[in-house]
Amino acid sequence: MTARVTVVLVAYNTRELILKCLAGLPSDVDVIVVDNSPGDAEAEAIEAAYPAVTVIRSPENLGFGRAVNLAAAQATTPYLLLVNPDTEPVGDPVASLLAHAEASPARGIYAGRTLTAAQLDDGRSVFGLPSLWGYLCFAAGLSSVFRKSRLFNPEELPGLSRAAGGPVPAASGCLLLVERALFEELGGFDPRYFMYSEDVDLSYRAAKLGRGPVLVPEAMVVHVGGASSSSTNKRVMVLKGKVTFVRLRWPAAKARLALGLISAGVWLRSRAGAGWREVWAKRGEWRAGWL
Repeated sequence: MTARVTVVLVAYNTRELILKCLAGLPSDVDVIVVDNSPGDAEAEAIEAAYPAVTVIRSPENLGFGRAVNLAAAQATTPYLLLVNPDTEPVGDPVASLLAHAEASPARGIYAGRTLTAAQLDDGRSVFGLPSLWGYLCFAAGLSSVFRKSRLFNPEELPGLSRAAGGPVPAASGCLLLVERALFEELGGFDPRYFMYSEDVDLSYRAAKLGRGPVLVPEAMVVHVGGASSSSTNKRVMVLKGKVTFVRLRWPAAKARLALGLISAGVWLRSRAGAGWREVWAKRGEWRAGWL
């Protein structure tokens, strides 16, 4: 039977996790792994355990979006499914996403749910789009103090019923099915991002075509999370992604205001926690974005 889905995984020093993830995938899909960690024998381990998997060795760490673009260029199936290597399927998320996509083809992007080890929704598979109001709440600390508030924490969508699903503003690339034709029409992930916010950017551009993402509640994975990034480094990269988005997609004056609000929020948090103090110390790095 001809595969309908190409599963794309980006590997970076996650050998055991990715082998476990591959073991949970159904047999009726194509799989492409981009190895972003040359020299650690990760590609060899994958090829030995799963000879049917296509492994692309990158001579350097391309980051997430560029690696996915590389894999997508080799795919021939109607759909691409992006899966983080540090995930374990709950049931058959591939079948759930594909069934929804074929029943509702007008959408084009379909997000699953990411769960904690206790199989509770971690709230990180879909997001609100960046906004000045959201960054003002971040700057004032309101999004942390009132994390469950729809008003004060709009980016995390705390009022959204993940079990109900439906249209969402933006979706994470952790578990994301996208129509390959739409991905190509959008030019894939914007290669100016190294990591983080490229999925928000893709959702934003798809929505402009009337094909914004939808959450499919039946599609679930347990997400270990942050397996290849330290907390401080991850926060710096997340901030670099946020800065890149506002600089690319917002008018210059609005982007400058957003950067000021982001900086104020990081400074405020640095007064209370050592981890954020380290992030504030690296402000020259993240304020530049990926550009």
